[in-house]
Amino acid sequence: MKRLKLFAAYAATTALVLGQGALDPAKLLKQPTDSWPTYNGDHTGQRFSPLKKINSTNVQNLSLGFIYRINAPGATATVFKGTPIVVNGVMYVTIPDHVWALDARTGREIWHHVHQSKGGIHLGNRGVGVYGNWLYFETPDCMLVSLNLKDGKERWAKSICDLDQMYYASVAPVVVKNHVLVGVSGDDLDIPGYFESRDPETGELQWHWSVVPKKGEPGFETWPNEDAAAHGGGMTWGATTYDPELNQIYLGTGNPQPVIAGKGRQGDNLYTASIVALNPDTGKLIWYFQPSPHDTHDWDNNQVPVLYDGVIGGQKKKLLSVACRNGWFFTLDRATGKAIVSKDYVKTNWAKGIDSRGQPIPNPDKEPQFAGALVSPNQGGAANWPPPSFSPDTGLFYVNAARAFSVWYLYDTDDKPEGWGGTDRGGWSEALLQAIDYKTGAIKWSHKWEGSGGRSGLMSTAGNLLFGGDTSGNFVALNASTGEPLWHANVASSVANAPISYELDGKQYVVVGAGDTLFGFVMNGK
Repeated sequence: MKRLKLFAAYAATTALVLGQGALDPAKLLKQPTDSWPTYNGDHTGQRFSPLKKINSTNVQNLSLGFIYRINAPGATATVFKGTPIVVNGVMYVTIPDHVWALDARTGREIWHHVHQSKGGIHLGNRGVGVYGNWLYFETPDCMLVSLNLKDGKERWAKSICDLDQMYYASVAPVVVKNHVLVGVSGDDLDIPGYFESRDPETGELQWHWSVVPKKGEPGFETWPNEDAAAHGGGMTWGATTYDPELNQIYLGTGNPQPVIAGKGRQGDNLYTASIVALNPDTGKLIWYFQPSPHDTHDWDNNQVPVLYDGVIGGQKKKLLSVACRNGWFFTLDRATGKAIVSKDYVKTNWAKGIDSRGQPIPNPDKEPQFAGALVSPNQGGAANWPPPSFSPDTGLFYVNAARAFSVWYLYDTDDKPEGWGGTDRGGWSEALLQAIDYKTGAIKWSHKWEGSGGRSGLMSTAGNLLFGGDTSGNFVALNASTGEPLWHANVASSVANAPISYELDGKQYVVVGAGDTLFGFVMNGK
């Protein structure tokens, strides 16, 4: 009997592998149902599931369906910081240098690919991208690797950054049409940031966009000289979203460098700490908006630009919203970049108003000081990289936030500082889940977490649910309309990236990573 069961399990897994098909690109343009085919579920960045078999009236019956724990001897970073991708019943998950294919119904391992790393910074990996029959992921040693979706065998590996300059790569590639979009990370050692498009068949470069403009290009005038601009930072490790009708991709850019000591880079330092719209076919800049001009607090702007259609002043508009690390929430017209809403979503004190573009105006008194300056938020920011969610049903933008104060110190007072040049110390913080009205920036409801963590990503659903992690190792479901907690399961470790949801064989699954374990939940009962 035991042998028969083992044979049946083997046969089922074999059938699943042989049955794997190519990703239908049309799925990337629709809300996810039987799949979760890209980092945010679809190209909007909403992280909204239209599924509602699990809803606010029955979520208390949600129970554990499967678990998968990382088995990667010798790995230096074994925490799930990525989002699982689900295509044709197979789930793809990562940590640095490792990719697994799992049965999305049971969590059973199908294949495991190990990249032979040459080094690099192993902080985490955000996940994979899929195009047709191919899978793509970035590695700490600056490679973009393509695998065969069916068996995990490597097709090619192409260098996308320079390991010797302390770059590394951790972003989940996003596929738009025939472009594999890749960003880079750096160790804040005065190196320039950029964003690239690669050919999905060969990995060859299609176009390269430099975050900091060169002399003679628009935006260069916001830097004092060529040397400052050439070392200006602006890493591109956040998530990318896409509007197929406008044919625009949207991404946030990282902080300028030197990070804290900004004396040697006076000016707004474009296009760092910005939201930019690019043409995916050429890489040309269409518009920009800068939430943190002349950032000297390591706030960057690598948060997800979320796309949706909404009504402003009685008119339907294509909108983009982002909850920035600096504590400010913005709603923009995504066709033009024009600000509609500019408002802080937690208590902040670093800006003295907004300019004609709707961008905050930094208060010089809140720049890091040799004697210290009390500033809100702290270095971790009001929000960080874990993704938010937007529900078109409630019209609310959800973000796990921190209200925080700390003292910011300047160490390097030279005219030409290098590296960081300062930091923040001490302070106070509290963790909040904020539900924001996109039309006004008003907080519709706020749920306070115990403790000061609460950095998990979020997912909302048509079942009037909002899923995320708390500060005590719990995976939690709240009423998306009111913020009332409805269900939780202790997963022992903090939830980092956001959960996903999909339906297979009539069952709706909710899957989340916490620590080194992936948890799959399904409905138990009606």
